[in-house]
Amino acid sequence: MSARTRTVVAALLLPVALAGCSGGGHKGTADADGRPGSAQAALAALPVKKAASKDGYDRAKQFGAAWTDSTNAPGGGNKCDTRNDILRRDLKSPRFEAGSKCVIASGTLADPYTGKTIRFERGPKSSAVQIDHIVALSDAWQTGAQKLPQERREALANDPLNLVAADGPANMGKGDKNASAWLPANKGFDCTYVARQIAVKKQYKLWVTPDERDAMKKVLAGCPAQQLPSESTSGVALKP
Repeated sequence: MSARTRTVVAALLLPVALAGCSGGGHKGTADADGRPGSAQAALAALPVKKAASKDGYDRAKQFGAAWTDSTNAPGGGNKCDTRNDILRRDLKSPRFEAGSKCVIASGTLADPYTGKTIRFERGPKSSAVQIDHIVALSDAWQTGAQKLPQERREALANDPLNLVAADGPANMGKGDKNASAWLPANKGFDCTYVARQIAVKKQYKLWVTPDERDAMKKVLAGCPAQQLPSESTSGVALKP
């Protein structure tokens, strides 16, 4: 091959080589960070830090009265407490107490944490169904909520995005654990659960711990198309 021929061939191959390098680099970024709008992409953008001290944490003092209707969270000021708002959203065939347009007397829960079907009846056994903070308030306190204004913390505690009706014993077993220490026994809900946690942490400018991030990445690796939910997402938005 002459020197002139080699020069022409090299010139023709150079754009192909450059395109291959560029394409490979772009693909690597997409694989690492996820698709735009995905839970993976949102997780990649969250700050990663060690958990702060739990000193000073007081549920009522730092996050307000439980289930208050007086917050700027979605549903706040609708003349119904947050607990009943979530029961109405999450129970199948919810029935109001006589004379009330707020208090839920009964219904059926398809429990997302265990996969069981649970009958809810208001009364001594009401604790069979509890309202869980998907990002536990203690965890939120240790990952940035200490820096939030009081009204913002109270919104976090009553935001439908951060709340789900769940099996009471499963909720008690979770406690204030993050995704590195606890995930639902119902593996079919893991992707949704982790995506909700990420959405809450993004919404309220919280961070994730290194172990928490790794656990979330592991879950989302099995559902890379999982979208980040919002306040208007089905299953999050309150019933009108």
